[in-house]
Amino acid sequence: MFISIIIPTLNEEGHIGRLLHFLSTHPQKHDYEIIVVDGGSKDKTTSIVREFGLEPESTNMASRAHQMNVGAIQSKGKVLYFVHADTQPAESFVADIRSAIENGVESGCYRFKFDNPQNPLLHVNGFFTRFPFKWCRGGDQTLFIQKDTFDMLGGFDEKYVIMEDYDILDRIEREGISFSVLPKSVKVSARKYHQNSYLKVQITNFKAMKMYRQGADPVRIKNYYTNALN
Repeated sequence: MFISIIIPTLNEEGHIGRLLHFLSTHPQKHDYEIIVVDGGSKDKTTSIVREFGLEPESTNMASRAHQMNVGAIQSKGKVLYFVHADTQPAESFVADIRSAIENGVESGCYRFKFDNPQNPLLHVNGFFTRFPFKWCRGGDQTLFIQKDTFDMLGGFDEKYVIMEDYDILDRIEREGISFSVLPKSVKVSARKYHQNSYLKVQITNFKAMKMYRQGADPVRIKNYYTNALN
C-alpha cells in the first residue's frame, strides 16, 4: 500500500528541512514518495528541498488547495497523505495509515500537539483534537485519504484559498465517507501563537470559521485572516 506524501510550501525555509530530514531518514522511507509543491517561495525553500534530492513541483498559485491538487495529480500511491511543511508526522505513520485503510477507513487524520507550547493553554487546544467535532479539525492534523476517494470527491475545491481543509471534510461527511481520528499525535508548529497572543489567534480562528459557515467569499476570509495575524 504505497503512500504519496504531498507537502505544499510557501516560504518555509525555517521548517521544510526538519520535515524532509524526518521523512528521508525514516526506516520505512521506501514505502512512500515525497511530493513537494511550491507556491512561489521567495526564500530558500526550494533550494533546501533540492538538497534532499527532490525536485519540487512549481506553481505560481500560492494556494494550498491548488498545490495539493497538483501533488495528487503527480502521485503514484493508492493513499494520499497531505502534510503541512511545519508539521512532523507520528513516527509510526506508515503503519498507522495502512492499518486504518486495511480496517475499512477511507480517510482520517491525527490528533496534534504543539512543538513548543510555551502557553499552557496550547495543551488544551491539543487535547480537544481527540474529539470528533469539526471545530477541532484542521489541515495541521495531516489528512490521509484513499486516492480513488479523493478523485471521486474532485479533490480540493480551489475556490477555497483558505479553509480548503474544512470544505473537503464537509464533503467527506456529506458523502458518507468513513473518517477516523487516529489516537496518536502529530507535532505542529506553535509559531502563530508565538507571533500573536493566544487570545488573538483564537478569536481570529473563531471569526474565520464563522465566516466560512455563513458562506462568505473565501478571498474575503483569507484577507481577514492574513490581516488579523502577523
